Amino acid sequence: MSRFSFLKKIEQEYKRVFYIFIFGLCLFLPLKLQSQVIVEGDQTAEGFDKNIYGLGFSAGPTSGVGISFRNHFPSKLSLQLVTGIIKNKDDVYFSLGGEIQYDLVRGQTTRFYFFPGISYFYQGTDKNEVESPVRFGAGIGGEFKYQEALHISFEGAFTFYNDGSILPLPQASVHYYFY
Repeated sequence: MSRFSFLKKIEQEYKRVFYIFIFGLCLFLPLKLQSQVIVEGDQTAEGFDKNIYGLGFSAGPTSGVGISFRNHFPSKLSLQLVTGIIKNKDDVYFSLGGEIQYDLVRGQTTRFYFFPGISYFYQGTDKNEVESPVRFGAGIGGEFKYQEALHISFEGAFTFYNDGSILPLPQASVHYYFY
Protein backbone atom coordinates (compact mmCIF):
# COMPACT_ATOMS: atom_id res chain seq x y z
CA MET A 1 0.00 0.00 0.00
CA SER A 2 1.44 3.39 -0.94
CA ARG A 3 1.86 6.18 1.55
CA PHE A 4 -0.68 8.31 -0.31
CA SER A 5 -3.42 5.67 -0.14
CA PHE A 6 -2.67 5.10 3.55
CA LEU A 7 -3.04 8.84 4.27
CA LYS A 8 -6.22 8.93 2.21
CA LYS A 9 -7.72 6.10 4.31
CA ILE A 10 -6.81 7.93 7.53
CA GLU A 11 -8.41 11.11 6.20
CA GLN A 12 -11.60 9.23 5.29
CA GLU A 13 -11.74 7.63 8.75
CA TYR A 14 -11.35 11.03 10.45
CA LYS A 15 -14.12 12.46 8.26
CA ARG A 16 -16.41 9.57 9.18
CA VAL A 17 -15.74 10.01 12.91
CA PHE A 18 -16.26 13.78 12.58
CA TYR A 19 -19.63 13.32 10.85
CA ILE A 20 -20.78 10.81 13.45
CA PHE A 21 -19.76 13.23 16.21
CA ILE A 22 -21.60 16.17 14.59
CA PHE A 23 -24.71 14.04 14.04
CA GLY A 24 -24.66 12.86 17.67
CA LEU A 25 -24.22 16.43 18.86
CA CYS A 26 -27.14 17.60 16.71
CA LEU A 27 -29.27 14.73 17.96
CA PHE A 28 -28.67 15.07 21.70
CA LEU A 29 -27.92 18.78 22.18
CA PRO A 30 -31.59 19.86 21.89
CA LEU A 31 -32.44 17.67 24.87
CA LYS A 32 -30.22 19.86 27.06
CA LEU A 33 -31.28 23.25 25.70
CA GLN A 34 -33.65 25.47 27.64
CA SER A 35 -35.88 27.99 25.93
CA GLN A 36 -35.41 31.59 27.09
CA VAL A 37 -38.20 33.10 25.01
CA ILE A 38 -41.47 34.02 26.74
CA VAL A 39 -44.67 34.25 24.69
CA GLU A 40 -47.31 36.55 26.15
CA GLY A 41 -50.97 37.17 25.50
CA ASP A 42 -53.23 34.92 23.46
CA GLN A 43 -50.24 33.23 21.77
CA THR A 44 -49.56 31.17 24.90
CA ALA A 45 -49.89 27.49 24.09
CA GLU A 46 -52.73 25.93 26.03
CA GLY A 47 -54.16 22.45 25.76
CA PHE A 48 -50.96 20.86 24.46
CA ASP A 49 -51.09 18.09 27.04
CA LYS A 50 -51.62 15.24 24.56
CA ASN A 51 -49.99 13.81 21.43
CA ILE A 52 -50.93 15.64 18.24
CA TYR A 53 -50.55 13.78 14.93
CA GLY A 54 -50.10 15.32 11.49
CA LEU A 55 -49.99 13.94 7.97
CA GLY A 56 -48.74 15.83 4.93
CA PHE A 57 -45.94 16.39 2.45
CA SER A 58 -42.35 17.44 3.12
CA ALA A 59 -39.52 18.33 0.74
CA GLY A 60 -35.89 19.01 1.55
CA PRO A 61 -32.39 17.58 1.31
CA THR A 62 -31.91 17.18 5.06
CA SER A 63 -34.95 15.07 5.94
CA GLY A 64 -36.14 13.74 2.57
CA VAL A 65 -38.95 14.20 0.06
CA GLY A 66 -42.39 12.60 0.21
CA ILE A 67 -45.30 11.78 2.48
CA SER A 68 -44.65 13.05 5.99
CA PHE A 69 -45.94 11.92 9.37
CA ARG A 70 -45.42 14.20 12.38
CA ASN A 71 -46.04 13.37 16.05
CA HIS A 72 -45.88 16.29 18.46
CA PHE A 73 -45.46 14.88 21.95
CA PRO A 74 -46.96 16.60 25.03
CA SER A 75 -43.55 18.20 25.58
CA LYS A 76 -41.25 20.38 23.49
CA LEU A 77 -40.34 17.49 21.18
CA SER A 78 -41.74 16.41 17.81
CA LEU A 79 -40.78 13.53 15.55
CA GLN A 80 -41.19 13.75 11.78
CA LEU A 81 -40.74 10.80 9.39
CA VAL A 82 -40.62 11.31 5.61
CA THR A 83 -40.67 8.74 2.80
CA GLY A 84 -41.32 8.90 -0.91
CA ILE A 85 -40.93 6.66 -3.94
CA ILE A 86 -41.34 7.12 -7.68
CA LYS A 87 -40.89 4.18 -10.04
CA ASN A 88 -41.03 4.09 -13.79
CA LYS A 89 -40.04 1.23 -16.09
CA ASP A 90 -36.33 2.15 -16.00
CA ASP A 91 -35.52 3.68 -12.61
CA VAL A 92 -36.53 3.86 -8.98
CA TYR A 93 -36.32 7.12 -7.03
CA PHE A 94 -36.56 6.67 -3.26
CA SER A 95 -36.14 8.88 -0.22
CA LEU A 96 -36.30 8.04 3.48
CA GLY A 97 -35.60 10.46 6.31
CA GLY A 98 -36.70 12.17 9.44
CA GLU A 99 -36.02 14.82 12.01
CA ILE A 100 -36.44 15.55 15.70
CA GLN A 101 -37.82 19.01 16.44
CA TYR A 102 -37.28 20.87 19.72
CA ASP A 103 -39.66 23.80 20.30
CA LEU A 104 -38.01 27.10 21.15
CA VAL A 105 -41.32 29.01 21.05
CA ARG A 106 -44.77 27.44 20.74
CA GLY A 107 -48.05 29.31 20.52
CA GLN A 108 -51.57 28.70 19.22
CA THR A 109 -50.75 29.78 15.64
CA THR A 110 -46.94 29.67 15.39
CA ARG A 111 -44.05 27.48 16.43
CA PHE A 112 -40.30 28.01 16.11
CA TYR A 113 -37.98 25.08 16.60
CA PHE A 114 -34.47 23.67 16.31
CA PHE A 115 -34.00 20.35 14.50
CA PRO A 116 -31.41 17.77 13.51
CA GLY A 117 -32.36 15.57 10.55
CA ILE A 118 -31.05 12.72 8.43
CA SER A 119 -32.03 11.24 5.07
CA TYR A 120 -31.08 8.67 2.45
CA PHE A 121 -31.69 9.11 -1.28
CA TYR A 122 -31.65 6.34 -3.90
CA GLN A 123 -31.85 6.51 -7.69
CA GLY A 124 -31.18 3.68 -10.12
CA THR A 125 -32.10 0.14 -11.02
CA ASP A 126 -29.30 -2.14 -9.82
CA LYS A 127 -27.18 0.27 -7.79
CA ASN A 128 -27.51 3.72 -6.29
CA GLU A 129 -26.45 6.41 -8.77
CA VAL A 130 -26.70 9.28 -6.26
CA GLU A 131 -23.17 10.48 -5.50
CA SER A 132 -23.93 11.51 -1.90
CA PRO A 133 -26.97 9.51 -0.80
CA VAL A 134 -26.62 10.04 2.97
CA ARG A 135 -27.34 13.54 4.26
CA PHE A 136 -27.74 14.96 7.71
CA GLY A 137 -27.91 18.41 9.14
CA ALA A 138 -29.36 20.81 11.64
CA GLY A 139 -31.17 24.12 11.51
CA ILE A 140 -34.16 26.15 12.62
CA GLY A 141 -37.72 26.15 11.38
CA GLY A 142 -41.01 27.94 11.72
CA GLU A 143 -44.50 26.48 11.55
CA PHE A 144 -47.50 28.68 10.82
CA LYS A 145 -51.21 27.95 11.04
CA TYR A 146 -52.77 28.41 7.59
CA GLN A 147 -56.28 27.18 8.38
CA GLU A 148 -57.81 25.46 11.40
CA ALA A 149 -55.82 22.21 11.14
CA LEU A 150 -53.56 22.98 8.15
CA HIS A 151 -50.04 24.18 8.99
CA ILE A 152 -47.12 25.23 6.76
CA SER A 153 -43.47 24.88 7.84
CA PHE A 154 -40.33 26.50 6.47
CA GLU A 155 -36.86 25.42 7.56
CA GLY A 156 -33.27 26.40 6.93
CA ALA A 157 -30.56 23.82 7.60
CA PHE A 158 -26.86 23.30 7.17
CA THR A 159 -26.84 19.99 5.32
CA PHE A 160 -23.81 17.68 5.46
CA TYR A 161 -23.37 15.32 2.49
CA ASN A 162 -21.34 12.13 2.81
CA ASP A 163 -18.93 13.38 0.12
CA GLY A 164 -17.81 16.17 2.47
CA SER A 165 -19.98 19.01 1.14
CA ILE A 166 -21.81 21.30 3.58
CA LEU A 167 -24.57 23.48 2.15
CA PRO A 168 -27.15 25.85 3.71
CA LEU A 169 -30.43 24.70 2.15
CA PRO A 170 -34.19 25.28 2.65
CA GLN A 171 -36.95 22.78 3.35
CA ALA A 172 -40.73 23.12 3.38
CA SER A 173 -43.70 21.05 4.48
CA VAL A 174 -47.48 21.13 4.76
CA HIS A 175 -49.29 19.09 7.43
CA TYR A 176 -52.90 18.46 8.37
CA TYR A 177 -53.20 17.91 12.13
CA PHE A 178 -55.68 15.56 13.76
CA TYR A 179 -56.54 17.22 17.08
